[in-house]
Amino acid sequence: MSNARATHLSRRGILAAGGALGLGAVLAACGDDDAKSGGSDKETTAAKSGPWSFKDDRGQTAKTDRTPANIVSFIGVAAALHDYGIESKGVFGPTKLKNGKADVQAGDLDISKVTIIGNEWGQFNIEKYAALSPDVLITTMFDAAGTLWYVPEESKKKILAVGAPTVGISAYDVQLPTPLARMLELAKSLGADTTSSTITAAKKRFEDAAARLRAAAKAKPDIKVLAGSASQDIFYVSGSNLSIDFEYYKALGVNFVEPSAAALKASGGWFENLSWENVDKYGADIIMMDNRTSAIQPADITEGTWKKLPAVKAGQVIARNPEPILSYAKCAPLLEDLAKAIENAKKVS
Repeated sequence: MSNARATHLSRRGILAAGGALGLGAVLAACGDDDAKSGGSDKETTAAKSGPWSFKDDRGQTAKTDRTPANIVSFIGVAAALHDYGIESKGVFGPTKLKNGKADVQAGDLDISKVTIIGNEWGQFNIEKYAALSPDVLITTMFDAAGTLWYVPEESKKKILAVGAPTVGISAYDVQLPTPLARMLELAKSLGADTTSSTITAAKKRFEDAAARLRAAAKAKPDIKVLAGSASQDIFYVSGSNLSIDFEYYKALGVNFVEPSAAALKASGGWFENLSWENVDKYGADIIMMDNRTSAIQPADITEGTWKKLPAVKAGQVIARNPEPILSYAKCAPLLEDLAKAIENAKKVS
């Protein structure tokens, strides 16, 4: 199989997996020599005079003497803020694929217009970061400790020494509407018009999608959904706790395959490791597969045990991003796709 993945995950890599395979690589040396910058000279739509502050999900308040214009964000955050009309000058995290196209986590962001200061786990070019004269650094968090996602621990002190305050939005052990509301609140503080027809329509679409998913789950309560992620040697089966999407879907009535607490213990509650020989341990009618570039995609899985799974044979496999882009416009389709899959699913387990 192509695209080998490391099987030994750091604690942070495990926590960040969002219920599936994390990047799992040993933190690389600081710097992204291959990343090309495409920073824009335009200030974000948030630029205005007057002091700015925002209390993040660590309980820490970021303060600046004006609304931040030079924003540096984790790529998923930048994509979410873009949907609200707030642009980041610099980004870090999976942004550009080897073929030059945008990573799935970039959403609708034009990656040619941002400076990429790190494209992989552990990469964060401090020189490029400082050159942007950042007003604020924004990212998500995937653990109870409030660890800033994709900010390398070994260079964190140097990054903070640049002087920009940091903001962390929690994507850990809460239901999806909570971080969605927090991201919208953050965007509003940065200058977004959260009463615009575009944003209002996106939020309405999300609410309608939630109602549709609830109805689908209620109509077919026996349809079992398994969440997985593929690496070269291991198939990861996610639990429904801790992940913001699954906790919400479960609350809407979705029937998830649940690994035992003992099986989840090694990963801090996120997932169970299965060998490909044992990939059929759990019966499932629908399989949701990690669509991030850190995971092997279903079309590239060659193991015969995978191809023999009833859900695979029935074509009942859909994509899932364990790190949802936290805008209503990007999350509504996630609920719609799962609702459609349940509505159309045949009982095969």
